[in-house]
Amino acid sequence: MLEKINEIEGIERIRLGSIEPLLITEEFIKRITKLDKICHHFHLSLQSGCTETLKRMNRRYSAKEFKTIVNRLRRAYDDIILTTDIIVGFPEETEEEFEITYNFLKNIKFYKMHIFKYSPRKGTKAAVIKTQIPGNIKEIRSKRLLELSDLNEIEYLKSYLGKEVEVLFEEYDGEYYKGHTANYILVKIKSEEDLSNKIRKVKVLEIDNLSLIGK
Repeated sequence: MLEKINEIEGIERIRLGSIEPLLITEEFIKRITKLDKICHHFHLSLQSGCTETLKRMNRRYSAKEFKTIVNRLRRAYDDIILTTDIIVGFPEETEEEFEITYNFLKNIKFYKMHIFKYSPRKGTKAAVIKTQIPGNIKEIRSKRLLELSDLNEIEYLKSYLGKEVEVLFEEYDGEYYKGHTANYILVKIKSEEDLSNKIRKVKVLEIDNLSLIGK
């Protein structure tokens, strides 16, 4: 399907949504890297960096397998941006397991992480596990990962200062037109021209609140 969409005239960018990590095989990489309209941004829903926790979540991959997938993508695209979802405080998650997750994420260096505190869902096996994690512990773990995510994001943004990027502008917000690079970095510029739904080259000048400002 992606190969067919890539052939359609008038479509400039194809951005994929959340992807099951195990879909990223060598064959997948071989075919997708031939498609010039694919955005070099992949959202891989990890959920935990600890293999034992992943087993309790009934995930079909280990942390080691996930890292192999990440390395596969990074070899394919030198400007790739990876984002993910993480759940903290899953039932029976020990302090040691959380630290394993934290260190795994510190090593992977996602551009952005969406952090969710586990909450029981009626009818699921996890909801009836006796060892539920207290809310204050989930809050502490969530805060630590959000801080790590912000640090990673700032580091990525700093690497773009002074560079020229192509931005697809999507909305006007206050005094800025806002849009994203093909690898999903938010960029803002001031312009008297209506830039909505247009792609323009932008020189990055500074960082402002986890976004780039350019001209």
